[in-house]
Amino acid sequence: MRLPNLSALRAFEAAVRHENFSRAAAELCLTHGAISHQVRALEEELGVQLFTRNGRQVTATPEARHYATNVARCLAELVDGAAALRPQKGLQRLSVTSIPSFAARWLAPRLGQFIEQHPQIEVMLQVGQQLQDLAMEEIDIGIRFGRGNYPGLETEHLAGEVLYPVASPRYRNGELPISPRDLEQATLLRSEDAWTPWFQAAELYLPEPTGGIIFDDLSMQIRSAVDGEGIALARHLVAMQEVASGHLVRLFDLAIPCANEYYLVIPPNSMQKPQVRAFRKWLKAEITQSQLPTISSAPHI
Repeated sequence: MRLPNLSALRAFEAAVRHENFSRAAAELCLTHGAISHQVRALEEELGVQLFTRNGRQVTATPEARHYATNVARCLAELVDGAAALRPQKGLQRLSVTSIPSFAARWLAPRLGQFIEQHPQIEVMLQVGQQLQDLAMEEIDIGIRFGRGNYPGLETEHLAGEVLYPVASPRYRNGELPISPRDLEQATLLRSEDAWTPWFQAAELYLPEPTGGIIFDDLSMQIRSAVDGEGIALARHLVAMQEVASGHLVRLFDLAIPCANEYYLVIPPNSMQKPQVRAFRKWLKAEITQSQLPTISSAPHI
């Protein structure tokens, strides 16, 4: 069997990844009609329907998804092979996106080590709360905090996360809570991570805190806790630097697992880039050193 048209394969792979012909067209600088035409031509050549269509909405079939994975791998190998033939000029650019709290509190302080080990790689770090279309925005690798469902991307579990209360040693002039029950009279800082699951694990029957500020940026929540303005229910990887330095004190011996976890997400076309492989290997080695605290039973209240 002869090789299918390469342009049709590129259009097909992008269409499956986006499940949207318009976004695939934007990525490849084509029109919606051109993508549709190339996909139909590929369907006719292969003799199989690759998408179910409902007006302008398209859904890839299971067979199409499987084939698109193979196509993406082959296209990446072609790109990698061409790159290997070209003389290396200057730096290899690596674009990384991350949620702000992880980038500021964990990743950025360690990036210097990566640069020292790989001086030929230039890292562009972007932060943001919104999910981005990595392929369309030409981002090589992302770090996301969620449940691991990221269609169209190569997804790899990076690390779990746990929650525990922290406070500044200067909070209320050093009179820190002695038992979880003392939190009933404390100023509790709020974020997207609710206090209720920790209360339940501590066998406390307290309502979810209300009023005050809800911190969208966990770095600001940690700063507020360091300044002695209240007690934060902190993510370990976000607060570990301040805990290790003594600017924050972990209260009690109870940590609960966070429902969300950290994941690496990589566009299929970036998987074989040498700078992506190097960063992935380094990141996984670094994260293993940030061991999570043991999930403890409820302390005495």
